[in-house]
Formats: sequence, C-alpha cells, structure tokens
Amino acid sequence: MTIAPDNARQGTSHVYRAMRKLVASMDDTIPGKFEITKKGIVHDMMAPVGPHELTTLHLRKRLEKVMPDEIVAHTGAPDVEDESEGILRRPDVMVIAWKDMEVPGSFDPRTLIAAIEVVSRSNPDNDWVGKTRDYPLLGIPVYAVFDPRTGTGAVLTDIHSTPDGPRYATRKDFVYGEDVTIGDWTISSENLPLYGD
Repeated sequence: MTIAPDNARQGTSHVYRAMRKLVASMDDTIPGKFEITKKGIVHDMMAPVGPHELTTLHLRKRLEKVMPDEIVAHTGAPDVEDESEGILRRPDVMVIAWKDMEVPGSFDPRTLIAAIEVVSRSNPDNDWVGKTRDYPLLGIPVYAVFDPRTGTGAVLTDIHSTPDGPRYATRKDFVYGEDVTIGDWTISSENLPLYGD
C-alpha cells in the first residue's frame, strides 16, 4: 500500500477547493471570466464583445435547429467541473441532454456531447492550448473552436491516451463559410462575425 498518491491527491484537492473558493468570491466583483486548470487560475479579463457573443448566439441557434428536442446547445451557467482533476471550465456553448442538466451545481463534463468555444481576443491561448489540453482530460468527446480573429476554426475528436494524458487524435480545420460537423450535426459557418481591427 502506498500513501504518497493519497496524500498528493488530498493536497491537490485542498488546493483546488481553495482556488474554487477564490474564484467564487471574485466572480461577482471582478470583471471577466475565471476558470481553473491544472496550471492554475485563468482570468479572461475582457468581457465578451459583440462578435464573440453574436458568434455564440449563431452557433447555439444553428445547432438547435438540427438537433433533437432532448439535446440543447446551452450557453451560460453553470460550469463544468471535475474536482478530482482540479479543473473548472466554462464553455461558451455546451451540447448536452436536458436530463443531464438536472443536477445541483456544476455539470459533469463527461455528460457533455460537445464543448464549443469562441476564441477570446484577449486570451486566445486559453481556447487553442489550455482547453485543447483540458477537455479530453475531462472526457468531453468533441471540442469545436471558432476563431473570429482569423475566420477559421477546428473540430477536435477521438480522445486517445498519450504519455502526457488523454488528447484529441483527430483535428479537422475549417474556414468560415464551410459546413462544420459537431458530433452528429452539421451546421453552416457562413456569415459568422469577425473581430474588427
């Protein structure tokens, strides 16, 4: 029997709970969005701007037109959290079954069908690097990224084991204007807004 892993896990859990408490205390007082990753607290300082919010709305509405009624493209609270991994994330759009939303507190990330992010102008690495690392670790099978800075994006799928932990094996890049398949549903990426200069 080894004691070190249990102690390490307890220490990690204690640190995570402290970060979670700090994030909760800052959420209503400091502008921006806070998330917790294996690397620490991520703060996207900028409030989402028009193109970001419009893209989120377009994606939600387009997905809900093609999905069955029992599946939703949810925006907003709550977040997804896996305390054992020490990760709390707030996807822009979560594709999830209604029944899996009927829980107290955070959603179980393993119930998400897909997570969709609209790249933030102020912190693009959070979406392109951090969430590409964290979402397969959380068991989210499909991760779609839409980037209003460049009019491009990618859909990442097929979680597999690597020496660095679970990672997506397949990446399908797209440019705005092309059809994009997220899970079982295909939507258009035409006329999505771009960030201005």
